[in-house]
Amino acid sequence: MNSQWIAERFHHFASFECEGSSELYKNLSLHIAKDDPLRQLCLHAREDQPIPNLLFGAVHYLLLQGTDHELKEYYPSLRNGSRREKDPFPLFKDFCSEYRDKIMSILQTRRVQTNEVRRCAYLYPVFCYIYQQTNKPLSLIEIGTSAGLQLLWDQYAYSYGTDSLYGSKHSFVHLTSHVRHGELSHDLLSTHPPVNDRLGIDLHLSDLTCEEDYLWLKALIWPEHKERRRNFENAVKQLKLNPPPLIEGDGASLLLKAAEGTPADTTICLFHTHVANQMPTSVRSEFIQNVHKIGSYRDIFHVYNNIEDRKLHVDSIINGKVTKRTVGETDGHGSWFDWSLS
Repeated sequence: MNSQWIAERFHHFASFECEGSSELYKNLSLHIAKDDPLRQLCLHAREDQPIPNLLFGAVHYLLLQGTDHELKEYYPSLRNGSRREKDPFPLFKDFCSEYRDKIMSILQTRRVQTNEVRRCAYLYPVFCYIYQQTNKPLSLIEIGTSAGLQLLWDQYAYSYGTDSLYGSKHSFVHLTSHVRHGELSHDLLSTHPPVNDRLGIDLHLSDLTCEEDYLWLKALIWPEHKERRRNFENAVKQLKLNPPPLIEGDGASLLLKAAEGTPADTTICLFHTHVANQMPTSVRSEFIQNVHKIGSYRDIFHVYNNIEDRKLHVDSIINGKVTKRTVGETDGHGSWFDWSLS
């Protein structure tokens, strides 16, 4: 990791992540890509983390904690509306200079664990599809679970551009999304999959009863994204009613033991979104090998992205036979997705 690599990360972030989603982060990213002191600051970040998200999360976190600085006037998450008459970058740079030590500490110790709840809007039809294939209750194992909010996808309500409501219709959480390419059938969505058991695994769990962890996850939500904040806050309410079991550790090494703990008359559903890209190559290889080891004695479905590409995939090993299916492209924040399963 060097300064030029950091510059390329911020250019990529501005073009492929922020375009049409966050003018604030797009503007700041393009400036940071050309600013050597800020790039040098980013060199202190953990190497396995997405640097732009980590830096912006660190600054947002300090502002949410109440750090007093004029920069907060440009964050819609901290005031009604935001100032746009001036370029926010000089204030952002001043903030990073003034609070450099605190930001550096966050870059070295925190992880990007977004718990993007609306990704459940494309996970829900995937699990409906799996249940239709097996007609068995599901045993869920989520890797990179953070606080476990996505692990509760069966406890949320969903709608997909119509008046029809699916899932758990009396939930605190109502997620909306739309299918960009393809079509979801009513029969698929109305088949609510039964979940027998669930387990979340993460290298570093987030405890939503801890104010610091709660604020950190909130800080990772981009300042303009009001709906994402509302989904997160509602999902936290839902989680507190029935917290899922979570264990801290390496998902690759704990996977076999986790699978052994699932009942034989259920379908193992292993899933993770926007996690595999943070795994070192050796860990990713071990992880895939362990999936196949489980598939040698149990039927298993593996739902994931960011291994071969950014698309969402559903692989299965049924009676020892490996089948690979591609669901399609998905928006990183779950506002849309493509659907090609039938």
